[in-house]
Amino acid sequence: MIPYKIRRLKNGLRVAVNRDRQSKLAAVNLLYEVGARNEEPSRTGFAHLFEHLMFRGTRAVPDFDTPVQMACGENNAFTNNDYTDFYITLPKDNIETALWLESDRMTGLEITPEVLETEKRVVIEEFRQRYLNQPYGDQMMLLRELCFREHPYRWSTIGMKPSHIEEATLREVEEFYRRHYCPSNAILSLSGDLDEEQMFDLAEKWFSEIEDDKSLCQLPLPQEPEQQEPRRRVVERDVPATSLMIAFPMGDRLSEGFYRGDLASDLLAGGESARLYDALVRRRRLLASTNAYILGSVDRGLFILTGQLLPSTSEAEAEEALLEEARKLCDPAAITPYELEKVKNKFEANTLFGELNVMNKAMNLGFYEMLGDLGLINREVEIYRSITAEEVARFCRETFRPERQNTLIYRAKR
Repeated sequence: MIPYKIRRLKNGLRVAVNRDRQSKLAAVNLLYEVGARNEEPSRTGFAHLFEHLMFRGTRAVPDFDTPVQMACGENNAFTNNDYTDFYITLPKDNIETALWLESDRMTGLEITPEVLETEKRVVIEEFRQRYLNQPYGDQMMLLRELCFREHPYRWSTIGMKPSHIEEATLREVEEFYRRHYCPSNAILSLSGDLDEEQMFDLAEKWFSEIEDDKSLCQLPLPQEPEQQEPRRRVVERDVPATSLMIAFPMGDRLSEGFYRGDLASDLLAGGESARLYDALVRRRRLLASTNAYILGSVDRGLFILTGQLLPSTSEAEAEEALLEEARKLCDPAAITPYELEKVKNKFEANTLFGELNVMNKAMNLGFYEMLGDLGLINREVEIYRSITAEEVARFCRETFRPERQNTLIYRAKR
């Protein structure tokens, strides 16, 4: 259980606080509701580019990292398809250093032509090294293109192609900054051994005077139509072994299907004792490795099955074997009470362990507030606990349908 309080400043910034009496550290987390899904199809990769730019300094603070280090803190950030998250941990007595730095770069980022060109080169090189020149690097990019036709989930966080970043102008980048990095599009969450009212006062001190341009509202996202027929793509790459990915559309992060699908994925691939590894790697020796997982995206996502083929296994044989194991879960009688309890226990243990960390608390406060249901932070264990074998089986019957199947064969060149 994470106790919390939340308020909204006059400029629209949401502030969530948690008093952690056990920690000597404080965590400051600033979540911006901008990810790859908020980009234009002709200019993808901007959210990830800004993750880099936000550490390049402002007009008042030319070097972001030095003040953090002088305050005995650590900082980092990440970007995904739904949001961008910046976080700092430091001694609680130095929390104002983090608030000063985050409030400053919310408005004062100095994007010069020289800075922009430098970071563009860094991002383009990352694109080439991690996605284009890395074995299996573009596999997930290809799967997204196959599964999504309208929704911006069809491109990865890094973007569609390097030219979108390479051709980005200073004016386009500055407009993206003004539109998305503002109080009403952000959630500040704090955790530490500080009085809640004191934390609200500090947030007010450092952020309340930042003006918010109400005219720069978020643009509506295109909705993905229901998939009516199976899709398939085969590519050849210079990789050691052929790999297979099968994906099915599923519900959004707040849907009942999300929780049921999460449990189904753990039943299939929650360690070496789980179904896929035991059946297809250990006993039948069809695959070298296998996995099942869900995207966990805010909007409608994917349930994904993967397998890396052994040389003696045909593509058709591997595909049928993965689907056979997944569809066994369509029968509630095939889901034993023991294995269902095991995956529920795993989720609860991970949740309780995460609550020991002050940074996890701050991050989760921001994430659940972004979802629009902050109270869910303390209800999810109960939700998982309540799910029955019949509900998991119903999810599998509704999801693993032939007309909803997307198959990517990532074939090793012969």
